[in-house]
Amino acid sequence: MKFPKTYTLKEISQITQAEFVGDENFSVTGINEIHVVEHGDVVFVDHPKYYNKALNSAASVILINKKVDCPKGKALLISDDPFRDFNRLSNYFKPFNPANKSIASSAKIGKNTIIQPQVFIGNNVVIGDNCIIHAHVAIYDNCVIGNDVTIHSGTILGADAFYYKNRPTGYDKLISSGRVVIKDHVDIGANCTIDKGVTGDTIIGEGSKLDNLIQIAHDTVIGKKCLLASLTAIAGCTIIEDEVTIWGQCGIVSGITIGKKAVLMAQSGVSKSIAGGKIYWGSPVTELRDRQRELISIKKLPELLKKMK
Repeated sequence: MKFPKTYTLKEISQITQAEFVGDENFSVTGINEIHVVEHGDVVFVDHPKYYNKALNSAASVILINKKVDCPKGKALLISDDPFRDFNRLSNYFKPFNPANKSIASSAKIGKNTIIQPQVFIGNNVVIGDNCIIHAHVAIYDNCVIGNDVTIHSGTILGADAFYYKNRPTGYDKLISSGRVVIKDHVDIGANCTIDKGVTGDTIIGEGSKLDNLIQIAHDTVIGKKCLLASLTAIAGCTIIEDEVTIWGQCGIVSGITIGKKAVLMAQSGVSKSIAGGKIYWGSPVTELRDRQRELISIKKLPELLKKMK
């Protein structure tokens, strides 16, 4: 998430109530998670396991819960609770803005786009030309939808990320301040849920087609001309490259990449990155041919056992 203007390190420290290390006039332009962080951004880290990754990332400011040596060209914010203070920044720059009508006055809707009855369109939503948004679709604040997009009933775009910190008193939510971006010529079936990014964008690429009852989590990027069948669930921060086909009831873990033109057969479970241009099946997923050989071998086991007697 980029700020509406450049802030100084001192100003950011005042918002977070954290001690700063570095030039008080050091420029700060946004906040982001580690996987999408850029120069000028604040990133937070609250576990020693990830200190080096954060300190050596592209981030200009590291919000951290330990006093460490400040890397050259960067600044630090020292906090007893970086998770809490990152949320303070999200709330400050992207506060929740309640709706007062079904289609927000700030929404921009393109020519020849049809909005069916009982659709909710939130603040600052942009919808392109020649789209059809069917009844009972909910499009949360700041979503961006391209041209020639069809969205069927019951689908929700822009719900919060499923991202929590376990505290002794319960689970604290990491506030989501990102967006959902739907590119041109995308079709989205009924009762799909596409969550917004925590600080960045969840993206559905041009020409991709989604069946009914699909869950796509925060910050996932789906490429061009992908096909996703019903009951597929994709966890956060996953990259699905172009022309991937995912058949029904597949489950995909977070933070992995599925290569271009890969095919996942139904009910596959993907727990690690897989190369493109191949057909996969099973849980854990393996190449289809290998899985078929395994099944053939298993079927032969009774016969082999008889021979061993």
